Amino acid sequence: MWLSALAIGLFQLVGSFGAAHNQPDRRSMDALAVILVLAGPAALAQRDRRPLLAVAVAMGAADVYIGLGYPYGPIFLSVVVALFSAVQSGHRRATWWLALAGFGGFVVATLLDPRGHAVGEDAMHLTLVAGWLIVVLAVSEVVRVRRDQIAERRRAGEDERQRQISEQRLRLAQDLHDVLAHNISLINVQASVALHLLDEEPDRARPALTNIKEASRTALHELRTALDILRRGEEAPRAPAPRLSDLGALVAGVRASGQQVDLLVDGTPTELSSAVELAGYRIVQEALTNVSRHAHATKVSVKLHYADGLSIEVIDDGVGSSSPAGNGILGMTERAASVGGTVGAGPNPGGGYRVIAHLPKDQP
Repeated sequence: MWLSALAIGLFQLVGSFGAAHNQPDRRSMDALAVILVLAGPAALAQRDRRPLLAVAVAMGAADVYIGLGYPYGPIFLSVVVALFSAVQSGHRRATWWLALAGFGGFVVATLLDPRGHAVGEDAMHLTLVAGWLIVVLAVSEVVRVRRDQIAERRRAGEDERQRQISEQRLRLAQDLHDVLAHNISLINVQASVALHLLDEEPDRARPALTNIKEASRTALHELRTALDILRRGEEAPRAPAPRLSDLGALVAGVRASGQQVDLLVDGTPTELSSAVELAGYRIVQEALTNVSRHAHATKVSVKLHYADGLSIEVIDDGVGSSSPAGNGILGMTERAASVGGTVGAGPNPGGGYRVIAHLPKDQP
């Protein structure tokens, strides 16, 4: 601020002395003229903290300068800068009122000017000053609006970026929860089987230990992938998202833990969006995880029905597959809602527990 004010002050001072040589009919530059010429730039040095004061001082000094008959010159530069800065700082209405008052002062100064011109020439000067004043204020408003629009777009872009990051982290947390909960449940079941058989039938314990190894490998892989995404963001390599066609491998893993699981497909499989495919897979995965952890079931039926979208039904013959805190059902509900679907869960009329989900073909 000080450097720009100093530069404007030097320009106005040198320019005013130069203008005096071309206007011999005007009053000669003296000490008072120098003070008036430098008053505006001195006020501009404070325009970041007191923009309206800078406008008032710059316009007042210019009006007095003209009213005393000093030569027309670059003294108006500080007025232009002060008006522009005040509008940009947000004092729009007050700046317009000060500009109007300053122009009124200029009219009075022109009338009191002891070295004034003819009436027609004075009217021309007043019209010219009024026109330039309107142009300066209009340009200042346009620049302010444009600046605010750019700032708003930047804020909106940053908000959108933060929203996408939050959504990505939420999806990552959901995926990590589903995968880890599922595999840790399988590990827990297989570990119980292995411990039971290890002493009496060690050969039969081997498949359970093999399943534990595979489930733990999958869980560790998903954990590493999640950490890599958190570190590297979009640059991190990602494995293809699971689809409904991968349910066979998921069901096979649950069967290996000793759970009887039937997978049925009703209707002709139709093309679904990748988001719906992923949501359907995760809902089945979470439902099977809850059965393994809480239902004490011996048999589970997973049925996919393709019609207008996809319906998923998971029924077990246990005592209830929702977690005590309801997190399992909540997670499935959020999965379905993310693609415009619904989930319902509760006791099955024929005994056991039932989870049913309806998903559209495409994410809305």
